[in-house]
Formats: sequence, structure tokens, C-alpha cells
Amino acid sequence: MGPLQGFRIIELAGIGPGPFCGMMLSDMGAEVIRVDRLSSATQAPKDVLARNRRSIALDLKQPEGVEAVLRLVESADALFEGFRPGVTERLGLGPDECQARNPKLVYGRMTGWGQEGPLAQAAGHDINYIGLAGALHAIGRPGERPVPPLNLVGDFGGGGMLLAYGVVCGLLEAQKSGKGQVVDAAMVDGTAALMAMFFSMAAGGAFSDQRGTNMLDGGAHFYDTYETSDGKHVCIGSIEPQFYALLVEKAELDPNKYGPQMDPSGWPELKEDLKGVFLTKTQSEWCEIMEGTDVCFAPVLSIFEAPEHPHNKARNSFMEVDGVMQQAPAPRFSRTQPEISHGARVPGEDTRSVLADFGFTAAEIETLADGKVIA
Repeated sequence: MGPLQGFRIIELAGIGPGPFCGMMLSDMGAEVIRVDRLSSATQAPKDVLARNRRSIALDLKQPEGVEAVLRLVESADALFEGFRPGVTERLGLGPDECQARNPKLVYGRMTGWGQEGPLAQAAGHDINYIGLAGALHAIGRPGERPVPPLNLVGDFGGGGMLLAYGVVCGLLEAQKSGKGQVVDAAMVDGTAALMAMFFSMAAGGAFSDQRGTNMLDGGAHFYDTYETSDGKHVCIGSIEPQFYALLVEKAELDPNKYGPQMDPSGWPELKEDLKGVFLTKTQSEWCEIMEGTDVCFAPVLSIFEAPEHPHNKARNSFMEVDGVMQQAPAPRFSRTQPEISHGARVPGEDTRSVLADFGFTAAEIETLADGKVIA
């Protein structure tokens, strides 16, 4: 089992970054109990983000449903939620109520804008948070609109993963102090944290706010994607001089023409030249020439192609669970290996067994069922 085995965490089910946090924690061995809405108890999703944890469905509009969660909290190490600020307080499940039952509880909160500030109560999505944090503006081609990088930066990197990190930090501190605390994980803050290197570069005059003109945003000819003759693509990242020299050698480029690597004024012309070079061969032919060398090269694979690549297969980076191809748990550990025990549960599938595990009697469970607090 993973390194978080022995920790018990309650997840108030939400969308996107919240479930991703739950997946990260449960992949690492934590016992994460997902509290779903009673209205979703008929759904049976094949949701990778919901893997590895049991599901209990409760009607949180009823006092008995709220009380059931508070009883779960009494023997939990952490709880996290992804609602707008104030929602769990109105439900009776805010930090004060939960920590009154369990003073050592780490209470994780996942929002886009944070718990306070002028935008705290406004709706938003990944694209808005990364727009405000300065990340979206930097992604795209020169003279064109910014390009949304899926919802990887705000929802998952700057959101769910930040919350998982915050919860684990809180758990570590609670072991020393014996006290819980609230973790305010805002996607706008997490995105800003991911931009740290670029703020450093900008401070040193090495980063322009003209997108598509910098070394790492596709401005440089040696750090970009290129189409191949079969309509596929490859990517190169030959930044260091010795890697760049190998690119020149492997692609049979003119060393004199490609000599001044770090002169931005020559990048557009060399990029156009490289476009023509990479169009002379198929993706697989370029792989034969460059893959596995220090060119810093890779084929650009689709989500359906990536699991079949020999490197990913050798590392078991992807696996099929309940008929769904998905990523393996990461990172890996030398002793306490994470694992996937099962895929997503039907919401509420484990309600009775979870309540029993947390000390509810059979009579109490039947009373909740009769009152339609549980399915």
C-alpha cells in the first residue's frame, strides 16, 4: 500500500480539481470516503478521477445527513470540499462545526478565487483563473489569441494537486502540534505558483510578454513542435549547446547557418527552415533517427497512442481498470508502492458498509434509510 496508508479522509464530492485531489490522496493509500449527493446515487460513471475510494450518498439538506458526516469527521484525519466560500457553513459542515467534533482535523478548501477577495463569490472556471494569474496570456503563437492548455494548469496543477499537497502538509503539522487547521487552496494562487520561473525570467529581462517569442513558449526553433510528412508531429527541446549540436548533426543541418543558437533575431528564419526539414520524413522515421538520443526529442502522441509507446509500457505508466485505460499512480516509492484497488464506485454504493465501519448501528442505518437520508 502507498505511503498515506492509515490516514482517513472525507471528500465532499464536487467536480474537477476536488476529485483529482481525492484521486491523488487515495492513490497514495489514504482511505478516502467520498460523500456523494443522494440525487446522484443512480449514476454509474467510469470516472478515472473517482477511482480508489468508497462512496456514500447522503441528503445533506436533512439534519440527519449533516449529522452523519459530522460523525464520520470524528474519526477522520482530514476533510476537503470544493464549494464556493460559505456553502459548507450554510450546510452546517464548515470548519468550525467539523473541528468542534475533531480539533485535529485538517480542513481542505478548494476554490478558484480563494476564500476572500473581491472575486471570492464569483463563478469561474480554469480558463478564468489562469487568465488572472498571468499564465494564459503567455500561451499561444505570435500575434494570435492565447490558447487554453486544456484545464491542466488551473484545475489540476494549480488546483487539485495544490490541495493534495496542502492537505498532506497539514497532516504532517498536525502530527506535531495535535491541532488541525484550514487549508485555503485557490486555483489562482496555485497557477501563480506554477509561474514562478517565468516571474524570475521576467525580472531578469529574459521573458517578453509577447507570446510565442520566448525560448520556452515556441518562439525558439529548437524548442517547438513540427509536422512530419505523414501529418503527425514531433517535439524537440534542444536547449543546451551539446544537445543543440546533436540536433544539427542528426537532422543534417548546416552548422554555419544554425550556429548562433541563442540569437532571437534568427529564430523565425531557422524555424521556417526546420519546418521544411521535418516535413521530409515520417514521425516514425524521425523516431528512428532521434528517439533515445540527447537531442531531447519525442513523438507527439495522442491520448490513445501514449499507452502503447514502448517506454510507457515498460514502466507500466498506464493501465486498464474496469475497462477504462488510465494513468498509473504517481509518484512511485521504493517501499510503499501506490496501487489502484478499484475503479469508480456507483455513487452511494458503499453507504451501508461505510456507516457500519464508522460505528453506526444497524438500527441507525435503517432509520436513515427510512427517512430517505441515504438511498
